[in-house]
Amino acid sequence: MGGGAKTNPTIGADGGAMNDPSIYEIVIRGTASERLLARFSDDFAIDVTGDGNTRLIGEIRDSAHLNGVISHLAALTISILSITPGDSTSPDSNHNTERQ
Repeated sequence: MGGGAKTNPTIGADGGAMNDPSIYEIVIRGTASERLLARFSDDFAIDVTGDGNTRLIGEIRDSAHLNGVISHLAALTISILSITPGDSTSPDSNHNTERQ
């Protein structure tokens, strides 16, 4: 038997394979501290939703980058509620929004 295991590519915003950078919205359970999310502050705008969850919005370069973000959140035992490609109503991904 030959070859390694085949993996499916991550699905992009258009429903096809993710080959180009795309904006993603990642919603995690609860209000995460700035310290906890410091690793993401350069790449994502971070804000708190009306229902008290935390939203990260930023550009994901490719499927490996998305998998790395997910793995990092999982390593911090953060519950991911949703991952949505192509949010056009997101804040500017180059600046964090203020938390209150």
